[in-house]
Amino acid sequence: QLQLVESGGGLVQPGGSLRLSCTAADTSLDYYAIGWFRQAPGKEREGVACISGPGTSTEYADSVKGRFTIHRDSGANRVHLWMNIVKPEDTAVYYCAAERQAICVTRAWAYDAWGQGTQVTVSS
Repeated sequence: QLQLVESGGGLVQPGGSLRLSCTAADTSLDYYAIGWFRQAPGKEREGVACISGPGTSTEYADSVKGRFTIHRDSGANRVHLWMNIVKPEDTAVYYCAAERQAICVTRAWAYDAWGQGTQVTVSS
C-alpha cells in the first residue's frame, strides 16, 4: 500500500507564499498521477491541481489558476504544490493523492492512495 506524506503547511499571511510537498517512502512516484486536494471546514473535498505520471501534463482548478503551480521533482521523489498570492479562502487541510496511471484528473474518486493532510491557514 502506497503511503503518502505531506509537509509544508502552516500559517501564512494573505498575499504570501507557501510550498507543500508530497512524498512516499520506498516507492518512486514517477509513474503515478499525483493530485492535490483541499477540504475546508464544512465543505466538500476540492481538487486543486494534478500532474500526470510520468510527464508534466498538469491541470488546475479555476480558483487557483495563475497562483498555484504543481511540480514533480523526480530526483527527490517529491511533488510540490507552490502556493503564491494566497487568499483567506485557500485555508484548508491539503491532501496529496496518487494513482498509478498516466492521466491526471482533479477528481477524488480517481485516486486510491491518500496522505494524512497538512493544514494551511491564511490569515493576518
